[in-house]
Amino acid sequence: MTDEPEDAEIITKDSNGAVLQNGDSVTLIKDLKVKGTSVTLKRGTVAKNIR
Repeated sequence: MTDEPEDAEIITKDSNGAVLQNGDSVTLIKDLKVKGTSVTLKRGTVAKNIR
């Protein structure tokens, strides 16, 4: 058993330490390989309305 409660919320932060919320837009600072495909998202790509 783990000591963490089951309803613990995962806090996601950007490269500057700002907490990200649902609906935010982010710009990639490194190339990102997408799992399961041959697609690579390039640096500078904007991801809108993240969840």
